[in-house]
Amino acid sequence: MQNMSDDHTHVQEFFTARAADWDSRFPDDGPAYAAAVADLALREGDRVLDAGCGTGRALPPLRAAVGPSGVVVGADLTPAMLEQAVRAGRDRDGRLMLADVTALPLRSQSLDAVFGAGLISHLPDPAANLRELARVVRPGGTLALFHPIGRAALAARQGRRITPDDLRAEPRLRPLLAASGWRMTSYVDEDVRFLVLAVREA
Repeated sequence: MQNMSDDHTHVQEFFTARAADWDSRFPDDGPAYAAAVADLALREGDRVLDAGCGTGRALPPLRAAVGPSGVVVGADLTPAMLEQAVRAGRDRDGRLMLADVTALPLRSQSLDAVFGAGLISHLPDPAANLRELARVVRPGGTLALFHPIGRAALAARQGRRITPDDLRAEPRLRPLLAASGWRMTSYVDEDVRFLVLAVREA
């Protein structure tokens, strides 16, 4: 079993190697991000975290959703990804923070929502890490776990098969969320997107 620092080093190495051309590899994902953010149903003035924000592709639609009075924070473990976000000008849409989403430097119940794109498969301890996301969200707040393509399409792209122990399969993810303080309200797994919505339990 790897310890947490090994997991983090592996994630950092993976994304550092891919940061420079990340956006150019997936140039058509913008509308999918915007649609997922719309489904999060944010309101003007809301406080939202993009957990594992990468190059910040969700930050512009998140900023548009919460307006100038809202708070948008993008947290990522990999400096090279945050540098690309700044290069793309996305630091204008949210405050970028070099931080580990498994131990966030944020007050408990300080947020209205968390958006996580491609996040779940990179969490070293999913139950504990989802609990940490729950900690920083107020009761009744929301979580979106998103990927711009569905599980089958992603598996095909990576040359592998979906297995029943896939963390993102609904029968696995629903109880995992429930045990971590979240109630799943919606599960969509289509070729063109994967989107799970959940509400923070009181």
